[in-house]
Order: sequence, then structure tokens, then C-alpha cells
Amino acid sequence: MTHSQDDQIERLNDAPNAHLMAPGAARPLLSLLVPVIADLGFHLVRARMTSEGEQMILQIMAENDAGTIAIEDCEAISHAVSAMLDVEDPISGNYTLEVSSPGMGRPLTRPHDFERWAGLEAKLELQRSVDGRRRFRGRVDGFEAGEARLQVALEGFETPQVLGFALADIAEVRLVPDDAALRQSLKAGKTRKK
Repeated sequence: MTHSQDDQIERLNDAPNAHLMAPGAARPLLSLLVPVIADLGFHLVRARMTSEGEQMILQIMAENDAGTIAIEDCEAISHAVSAMLDVEDPISGNYTLEVSSPGMGRPLTRPHDFERWAGLEAKLELQRSVDGRRRFRGRVDGFEAGEARLQVALEGFETPQVLGFALADIAEVRLVPDDAALRQSLKAGKTRKK
């Protein structure tokens, strides 16, 4: 790994979207996971720590440049991440590792996600209320000037208004699964495979 790659990975934890890619307890793992997954030709979409009773679960969502991932790819990522976690030992106690595709209700965690999925419906939740509102639903309208953009129907306006949200203010954004999202996802995968 080059010095510039080391610097890039080190800056991940301070990136404005780090809390979207690795919320809560998974945040310290971000700089460990990204290079391992990237070495296999994939991108981390999100890592999240959850628990079921006493059992901790590390959930990883990843994809390739085409926005797809096969079961065999999930297995390869699982083996590589497991080996790295065994060496680095950043998680105290037992845990289960789960690796999957982002799926239809995928989270949008990176600036280019808002460009790629423009036109599709999404639900956005802010970290704090703005004018008494934390949740928004509307069409993804890209990423501009450091803000995720969403076309939202607002009271008092005949047409949806484009609102910009700083990544640091967003708690979570997810696509709303529908037939259009499925068609766009399948089309994007086919186009990139050619």
C-alpha cells in the first residue's frame, strides 16, 4: 500500500459520510475493512454492528463497480475480513460476520450513490430535527455542493422542491424498493458487465 493510500484510508474515519458507511460501534472498523474489501475489487457500502441477545453481529454490505455481488464474492470477502479481524482483533468478544449485497432497500452512504440512484424514491432521516421535521421521503436528485439532494413534496408548493442535506446531518438514507428500482438496478448491472 502506498503512502497516499494510507493517508486516504486514515481520513476515512473523519469523512463526512463515515457515520453512514459505518454507524456507531462499526466506525472504528472502517479503516480496517475498506482496504481488505478494495483489494478484492469491491466497495464497502456499509458496515454495522448489531446484536441479537448476547450475540454481536458485524454486517457488511459490499458491491463491485457494476453494483452487483455474487454469493462467491460474499464468501471471499467474509474469508478475507475474518482473517484480518483475527489478526487485528478490534472486536472484543464473540461475533458473527455477515456479508451481503446492499439489496433493493439499499442504504445510500457515498456521494456517488446519490448520482447513481437519482430519480428513485428514498427515505431520509436526519440526525436532528430541522423546523420540527427529521424524516423526508422523495426522489433522489443527485449530489451537489457537498449535499445529498432530494425532491420532496412540501406543503404550500404545487411541485416537489429540491432540498439539500449535508452528509454530516443525515442519520440514514434508504431507497424505497419498487419495480422502477429493480429495473434500474438490473439495467445498471447489465450495462456495466458489457
